[in-house]
Amino acid sequence: MRVRPKKNLGQHFLLDKQIAESIVNAMPLELTDKVIEIGPGMGVLTDFIIKQWDIAFEAIEIDGESVSYLRSKYDEKQLKILEIDALTYSFDENKKYGVIGNFPYNISSQILFHVFENHNKVCAVVGMFQKEVAQRIASKPGKKDYGILSVLLQAYYNIEYLFTVDEHVFDPPPKVKSGVIRLTRNNVDKLPCDEILFKKIVKLSFNQRRKMIRNSLSSVLTKNVDEWYLDKRPETLSSDQFIALTQMLEAGARQSGVEKSSNEAD
Repeated sequence: MRVRPKKNLGQHFLLDKQIAESIVNAMPLELTDKVIEIGPGMGVLTDFIIKQWDIAFEAIEIDGESVSYLRSKYDEKQLKILEIDALTYSFDENKKYGVIGNFPYNISSQILFHVFENHNKVCAVVGMFQKEVAQRIASKPGKKDYGILSVLLQAYYNIEYLFTVDEHVFDPPPKVKSGVIRLTRNNVDKLPCDEILFKKIVKLSFNQRRKMIRNSLSSVLTKNVDEWYLDKRPETLSSDQFIALTQMLEAGARQSGVEKSSNEAD
């Protein structure tokens, strides 16, 4: 029995077992006490996970045909399968999670946004993405592929680009190369600024990435923002610098509130 890859689900099944084992071996199990695999398909990663790991493990698969195949291949003691949308998965706040997968290309970025929203629970991610997406996540400031997800994730994670995977090792072969990256939590428990405002500033900045900060953030700028930031384009700022910019805007908003209250009192 084989599962038919479905284009609408972004499925490209990995065939190369050596690559699959390399992905599984890249997971830093010492950081986690539970791992979830997203999109196991026909179980090429799952085989190695079950053989090599002694850790709480679940697989998330929305494709009914894949679920039927996996349930025929493994018994319930070997593998717990959740037939749900991975983007709705609720992480237990009392556990430290690892997330692994040959991620469906059509939701790979959304998976990482879900990881970002759960950064205090997800301690490690090892995943396969389209190469350009993988490079974007791991990119450093100043590079043309540096963007919103680069900044957000690098605020909480150390990110490594591990290796590139050619098209011919998939069924069906994608039109682009793939890349495997690893995210591991850094020591930042909480940002020293308002996280909601931080995300807003990052997104506003990159929505007009060719413009200088003073133009892209004109609707939220306050008087106290350092001119150095205003004359920069967003792709040149690191996560720490976006945090500093957010702190300036927070301070400016507080000061404006004080001044407004003072004027009203007069």
